[in-house]
Formats: sequence, C-alpha cells, structure tokens
Amino acid sequence: MKLKLISGILLLIIVFAVSCQSDKQVEFNRYYSGGSAIYQAHCENCHGAKGEGLQALIPPLTDSIYLKNNKASLSCYIKKGLKGKIIIHEREFEGEMPVDDLAPIEIAKVLTYVTNSFGNKMGTIDLQRVQADLEKCR
Repeated sequence: MKLKLISGILLLIIVFAVSCQSDKQVEFNRYYSGGSAIYQAHCENCHGAKGEGLQALIPPLTDSIYLKNNKASLSCYIKKGLKGKIIIHEREFEGEMPVDDLAPIEIAKVLTYVTNSFGNKMGTIDLQRVQADLEKCR
C-alpha cells in the first residue's frame, strides 16, 4: 500500500514538473526535437552525427562564433546553398553546400537544433525569424 502511495505521489510530482514548463521552453523543445530528425535526414551525412564535418572538405557546425556572426544568413545557406570560401576554427573551407528544398518551418527547426547542439547554445530560431531572413537572401 505504501509503495502505491509513494509511486502515486512521485507520478504527480513528475506530471506537475513537466506541466510547469513555460510556453517558451515548450516551443524550444518542439523546434529542437523536430530539428533533430530533419538534421539526421538532410545534414548528418555531410556534417556528421556530432557536427564534426569531414576533415578539410566539409566544415564543422561546432563553431559558435561563426554561427552567431552569421545567424541572419544561416537560413539562406540552407535554402540557397553556399559556395565559396569560409573560415571556421581558423581553417579554410572552399566548396559547395547544395541547395535543400526545406520549408521555412523545417529550416527554423533544423537551425534551432544545430545552434543548440555540438556545444552551441543560441536559443530558438523561430519561423518568423527564418521568414524575415529568407526575404533578405540574394
């Protein structure tokens, strides 16, 4: 009887703790988990399971400074691809990232995942931000 009572109380505490998440945290979790699946399907093959890239061919996604400095361009890189030289971790990469026909919400989710994984902590990149950034793409 005591075990059932303790189990019930623990269950209530867990349910209460989960239900206390803010709307902002719930939104982040939704974007992040969706972004993980999109990353696995569209990005992991080149950038690696841990965002490590591929030696001198494909840049890593572990450079928070590069990601922060280019935050407004990241949506464009995914939607329109990326050509030319970039420098990450003081290493030069020159090649081409192919165009990916993801919807803006998918771009927001995968960017939230990437910018909060592999040592990065940049918060939610939401749909409105991606749409505004995509309007500025050249």
